[in-house]
Amino acid sequence: MAENERQIREAAETLLTGSINSQRSSYTQQSVTLNSDIISNENIIAGVMQNGRMSTVRRFFCLFVTFDLLLTFLMWLICTMIAGESVEFAFVTQVIHYSIKTSLFDIVIAAILRFAILLLFYACLHLDHWIFVAMTTATTCAFLIAKVFLFDWTTFNQPVFQVLLILSSFVLSWVEAWFFDIRVLPQEMEARLWLRAFMDNEREPLLRGVPSESRQYTSIEPVGTFFTPMDSPDHSENEDEHDRRQSCFKGSPKANEVFPPKPLEKFTPETIENYKRQANALVQSCHALLESKDWQIENMMPNGDILFCMDRPKPEGKVLKIVGTIDAPPSLLIDKLFNEVELLPSWNKLVSESKKLQYIDENTDIVYQATSPHGGGMIGARDFIILRHRIQYSNYYLTCGTSVPLPSIPNRSKVVRAENNISCLAAERLPNGENKSRVTWIINTNLKGWIPQKIVDKSMSTALTEVISSLRIHLEETQISFE
Repeated sequence: MAENERQIREAAETLLTGSINSQRSSYTQQSVTLNSDIISNENIIAGVMQNGRMSTVRRFFCLFVTFDLLLTFLMWLICTMIAGESVEFAFVTQVIHYSIKTSLFDIVIAAILRFAILLLFYACLHLDHWIFVAMTTATTCAFLIAKVFLFDWTTFNQPVFQVLLILSSFVLSWVEAWFFDIRVLPQEMEARLWLRAFMDNEREPLLRGVPSESRQYTSIEPVGTFFTPMDSPDHSENEDEHDRRQSCFKGSPKANEVFPPKPLEKFTPETIENYKRQANALVQSCHALLESKDWQIENMMPNGDILFCMDRPKPEGKVLKIVGTIDAPPSLLIDKLFNEVELLPSWNKLVSESKKLQYIDENTDIVYQATSPHGGGMIGARDFIILRHRIQYSNYYLTCGTSVPLPSIPNRSKVVRAENNISCLAAERLPNGENKSRVTWIINTNLKGWIPQKIVDKSMSTALTEVISSLRIHLEETQISFE
């Protein structure tokens, strides 16, 4: 019995130890993967070019070359002052009557030449080859080595600063070559490859803030749909619950910034009628898109969702549409999304803020949505002001939305005010599915800023699939009953 108990105990200890080691190994792998992703994102951010401007890592290289020149000149001045010479006397003896045996100004000349050559080819011409920095470093090193043998060191009792001047020039030239070859070129190449892969076949969205709009329908009535492609800063925790309709909430990059800065003024009857006319026209535009035969299939998902696209004249450009099935009756589904617009961030993690700004009528309102920075900061925060309208039109229960100017809502610091040209969420009853709907989601968004349009289009495509998937998960997790 004692032997059996001992064996059982050893087996249990072995299993326990193996489980703990497995968990530790899994945690370590996840941690390594996370750290690797963070490093990769930082490299991409530093290597990317914005609006044709040089990348961050190349700009640092140019600043370092400038620092090299200034430091070398400063050390030459120090050497001159320590030797008891005036600047005028040193200029005459070391520049006008130059001799490699007595003058140190040639080291400054070498730094000036490095500065001119490197900034010409890498800042002005923006070359991507290491040959010129290699040439300047090699030439500088050869000259400094020759300088050590030819310079008359006996003229100085303690040539400490003279030695430091030569050594610093030697080290700085090598640091320039190392940094350009090890950091500048690889990071810029990684950024280019990542962007090319993203536009070709990458499924991960560059801007993960694809705003899904809270859409909902109340039976035969207009609703506003809005789509927010990028989240704005997390700052809704300080929101004043009593002023949700007025949207006086903490926001944006500044921790203590109140947004909007003052309560919104009530609309005049003329303004309300104008918004209603705009909403009715929007319904016609959305219905035309829903019935259009110009859609082209862009991708078919394994779960049955189909992604379409359509090219339209500017300023609209590319319009995207996704069609899928949702386990919910169309009218109740639209109603829920429309009425619970402010709960959108709780299930759609791509959206950070969703607020009702103005009530126009039971099925029309103006909302604010924001998304926060993504892609390691490559895509900044965006926000949208959307006129929403919901209605039962033909065989569709739909919500539609478009951006509208609202002078009382100022732009937030460090947040780009983007435009939602048109968005539409339409639900129609399936012939053989009493509690199922065919959902069509259409978006056409201008994110503004420097982001290449191909990247925006690819990101929006991915965002559409994520939003409709998040909606399915939300309905399932909350165990919503539509019976």
